[in-house]
Amino acid sequence: MPNGFYQPLVYGVPCFIAFILLELTYSKTHGDDHLYEWKDLFASGAMGVGSAIIGPLFKVVFAIVLFTATFEFFNPEVDGVRTNLFGHKSFGYAWWVFLLCQLADDFTYYWFHRANHEIRVLWAAHIVHHSSDNFNLGTAVRNGWFTILYKPLFYMWLPAVGFPPEVVMVCLGIEALWQFQLHSVYVPKMGIIEKVFNTHTMHQVHHAQNVEYLDKNHGGF
Repeated sequence: MPNGFYQPLVYGVPCFIAFILLELTYSKTHGDDHLYEWKDLFASGAMGVGSAIIGPLFKVVFAIVLFTATFEFFNPEVDGVRTNLFGHKSFGYAWWVFLLCQLADDFTYYWFHRANHEIRVLWAAHIVHHSSDNFNLGTAVRNGWFTILYKPLFYMWLPAVGFPPEVVMVCLGIEALWQFQLHSVYVPKMGIIEKVFNTHTMHQVHHAQNVEYLDKNHGGF
């Protein structure tokens, strides 16, 4: 698989910037001056830039290497066929493999995200994302840098059961794209869709500071 294909965020970052500027402009021209505060936006931007610099380094030397090593160990190749230690053939690149991996990714993201809220040392890293009083697309890139160090550990089971590292990286990228767009207040409620998917209004609840709403809606999709 081409390197660019399994790095969706390579194409996503310019879109992040464009949509933040679009939402910022829309809010300022439609009377929503409270939605973006300049100091808060610059703080979020600085965190985002730091993640953009640190992230690729650790993805190469940590996530990709870790996933590849795990995949190779649990899926040894014999006579040109990779067979998982559990007895089944490792997965290829069929469309249903991506779909299955995305579901497994979402399951993993739930527990990763929940752990960030319930384990204090992880919350110390994740709280950066919740440190803003504003909810907008700028806040979406306000991520703690230390989460990059331990997040791959939650996903190691995916290559271990037979998902190719490239497929896992694609799913992680799609997950990040989905999480970004959830941070907009301009998308209305979606009715029955909210019975299945994590939507913008549901993610607003996740960021709420009301006691009854704390630590709710940890899911990705």
